Amino acid sequence: MSVTHTGIPGPGMFGTQEQAPGVAVPVTGGTSHVVGRVEEVPPGEGRAFVVDGVQVAVFRLRDGSLHATQAACPHAGGPLADGQTDLAVLVCPLHLYTFRWTDGTSPGGAAPLRQYPVHEESGQLVVTV
Repeated sequence: MSVTHTGIPGPGMFGTQEQAPGVAVPVTGGTSHVVGRVEEVPPGEGRAFVVDGVQVAVFRLRDGSLHATQAACPHAGGPLADGQTDLAVLVCPLHLYTFRWTDGTSPGGAAPLRQYPVHEESGQLVVTV
């Protein structure tokens, strides 16, 4: 298992996951990995991790719910972990593209986000990739 907290992303770090426009890509099956403690992601914020070579952004919303998605915006590779979020949407910090948490789609027509199963287990963040 390889897990890395990326901190602040550098240039060229994102944008490696491509998918067809308009097609949400949930991950099924996969392998679960502990990426850190829940407290490492403050409520209302996200943090970027690399899990077995996959760049993932993990968010803890203000209601305590957890979400994990691809770390790079499908529009221009923006660092989604730095984006703004509420209970309904994630907003990319580069060009303000909005993505729904329910299914990863964008009302603005950007390609949808790949989403990963994430949960808390004994205070640990567990992501399946």
